Order: sequence, then structure tokens, then C-alpha cells
Amino acid sequence: MTKTILTTAAFLIVAATANAQSGSNKEMETMMKAWEAYATPGDAHKELAKEVGAWTTESTMWMMPNDPKPMKTTGTAEIKMAYGDRYQIGTHKGDFMGMPFEGTSTVGYNNASKKWESTWIDNMGTGVMFMSGVYDPKTKTSTFVGRCTDPITGKEKSVRETYTIVDDNTRKMTMYDTDEKGKEYKTMEMTMKRR
Repeated sequence: MTKTILTTAAFLIVAATANAQSGSNKEMETMMKAWEAYATPGDAHKELAKEVGAWTTESTMWMMPNDPKPMKTTGTAEIKMAYGDRYQIGTHKGDFMGMPFEGTSTVGYNNASKKWESTWIDNMGTGVMFMSGVYDPKTKTSTFVGRCTDPITGKEKSVRETYTIVDDNTRKMTMYDTDEKGKEYKTMEMTMKRR
């Protein structure tokens, strides 16, 4: 096996091999090449690595549609790459309504699906938000869509995020939620500046 195969991928290959003993050498070679392509970081992962470092954040949050008094907060973010530069991990800190806030984001590019994938967890809840999306090089914007559980109703709802590369040292993230009728509204706008 090549050095680019992840441990989990190697395990799955061995398992698949055991189930395909009757297969031809050509089939095995095709399977190995597919796993190698899946496990090898590429240009998209190099783009993620460009964000490694320390950032300051300024956020505006709307608690409901047409909120007349949005909240403004500041914070910090530390971004690093992990697992052989395959994934970006961001540690975010700040305050929310006078309470300490901490959150962790992961972002990766899935070579198999050709999509960006992200997760978010924080100390203000117990759920994991998962989203996936695509990047538009013309606008330098990634658009992520996903679903999360509404803590008030206990039901799933749609969420959307746009993430724009403004310049080398500035990023803009906008989050959208849906109301009880399924209508989308903006819940947060955050600007990140490299420290």
C-alpha cells in the first residue's frame, strides 16, 4: 500500500479484498487506485491550509426574522490543519450574551463526492451541525447547505452558510436559518481578519 492511504482506508481495503478474493487483479488495482485518489490531499486541501493562523472575528447576530436589535460580538479563531493536511480545524472563542463561548469547526474537501464538508459544535448546545457544499471561483464563495435540530421544536430544519474569501487576510461568513414556516432568514454575519 502507498503511504497516502489512511489507516481506516487501509482497513476498508483489506475488508473489501477479503470479500473480493474471486475478483481479478485488474479489479483490485482499480479499487486501490480509487482509494489512493480518495485519500490523497489535493489543491482544495492546499486552499484550506492557507487559512492556518490566528484571526479576530466581529459578528452580528439576529435572533429572529427582522430582529430590530441584533447583537454584536467580537472573538478570536485559531485555525490549523490536521491528519496530514486533510482537514482544517478551527477553534473559536468569544462571548454570547455575557457568557463565554467556545466552538469548533472542521472543514474538509471530499475527493470522492467533490464537495466541501463541514461540522460545527459549541458549548451552547449538544448537537453537531453537518453541512456540505460547493465553491464558486468567480465569487470566491463556498455555499454550504445542511440540516440541524431546532432545540425549541425538536424537529429538523434547513440551514445554509456562505463563506467568502474577501482577500488574503479577510473572510466573511453568513449563516441563514429557517422559521417555523420554512422561510429563510439571516441569523449571523461574521467577518474574520487575520491577526
